[in-house]
Amino acid sequence: MKLRMALPDHLVDLQDIKELTVIREEGGQLAIGATTTQTELIASDLLAGKCPILREAALQIANRQVRNVGNVANGDPGNDMPAVMQALNASYAVTGPNGSRQIAAREFYRGAFVTALGDAEILTAIRIPVPASGHGYAHAKQKRKIGHYATAAAAVILEMSGATCSSAAIALTNVADRPLYANAASQAVAGTRLGAADIANAVQLAEDITEPASDGGGPADFRTHVAGVMVKRALETARGRAAS
Repeated sequence: MKLRMALPDHLVDLQDIKELTVIREEGGQLAIGATTTQTELIASDLLAGKCPILREAALQIANRQVRNVGNVANGDPGNDMPAVMQALNASYAVTGPNGSRQIAAREFYRGAFVTALGDAEILTAIRIPVPASGHGYAHAKQKRKIGHYATAAAAVILEMSGATCSSAAIALTNVADRPLYANAASQAVAGTRLGAADIANAVQLAEDITEPASDGGGPADFRTHVAGVMVKRALETARGRAAS
């Protein structure tokens, strides 16, 4: 609405629907209501203990004013949380006139401000499989200054079995018209020891899927390069945080 991309005739305020502001664990999943704010994510002891990447990412988003709203459903490619949700293999519960359904975060984003959400549907909850105890995580973001969108960012979730990476998920922010789940890069590091060559390979595979625009954040090739740097940093940080 601020950008005049939507001019609705009516607005419906959902903030007082308490069922949409829950944060709880149920059935092996973390359930987060759709109107839960970034500030509430940061303050949640449950999420800090079970899924700390959410707090890490939320603390890097804009400023306190903006953190008092959510930002996964509008399809802005510059938003940080959609890629984090893809790395966490989250799903979105949506409700409309024909009932409710689940949409995987990795399938939700179609283009800039275009999502799989129907015209008469609303997001009601985010569901995240509880990450394994001792998992590694990191959200690495490069931006021009506090409050700006990322030039590029990367979210990583991984598990280690001894010195070997048993699984990994890598997602990218603001280097295409939608968040990108780097499937080939994720698969490439699984089964490796996350050595320098393994990480370099993942960086190249992640860079290969980027399609950034040249804008105030820099020319396209620079932003692709920054994305690779963020993937490298996030993988190294997540590896260091993971319990073997």
